[in-house]
Amino acid sequence: MSDDQIAEVLLDLAHRRGSGKTFCPSEAARALDPKDWRRLMPEVRRIAARLQAEGALTATRRGQTVGAEAPGGPIRLGLP
Repeated sequence: MSDDQIAEVLLDLAHRRGSGKTFCPSEAARALDPKDWRRLMPEVRRIAARLQAEGALTATRRGQTVGAEAPGGPIRLGLP
């Protein structure tokens, strides 16, 4: 799975949800590999962090902005 493929799925999900809506990174992993999606989660979060640094995505936890790779529980991704 390439970084570009992961980024494409993340951005597609964000744009389909639209402004003000979020999604779980696992949705992207499941879209990429429905059977073995858990193995993709570290890569999905890594690419989400890159897209966040580029200003293309935001990451939140309990409504507060966090880094996409920040430890401490589940995050939600969306458009900035």
